Amino acid sequence: MHKAAVLTLSLLLGAGVFSLQAHAAGDAEAGATLFKRICGGCHQVGESARGSFGPQLNGIFGRHSASTTDYQYSDAMKAANIIWTRETLTAYLEDPKKVVPGTRMIFWGLSDPEKIENLLAYLQTFQPR
Repeated sequence: MHKAAVLTLSLLLGAGVFSLQAHAAGDAEAGATLFKRICGGCHQVGESARGSFGPQLNGIFGRHSASTTDYQYSDAMKAANIIWTRETLTAYLEDPKKVVPGTRMIFWGLSDPEKIENLLAYLQTFQPR
């Protein structure tokens, strides 16, 4: 009986770990919907993406801040010297003006970690292969 309880507990804990990993990866489809609603007015992604009211976001992971040539960045973003990673993008999406004081980005921040993960999963689909 004791072995059965240990096995059950192990299975439950294992399932919890795997569900956390699945959640951490985000849902790109949900991220696409969210991107269109809160980011798409200023940013573009995809084959024909270009800078408009905000920079295009193709290949954002691993890119230096203020490095695309088709957008005029604020002095604050030019001076930020950030490499965009999951961590830096998460912090920026949570509070852009805290990460880059003086940024021109008009966005109050996103406090829901699941939505941030979904956005990042969506943006990950636009990384070069």
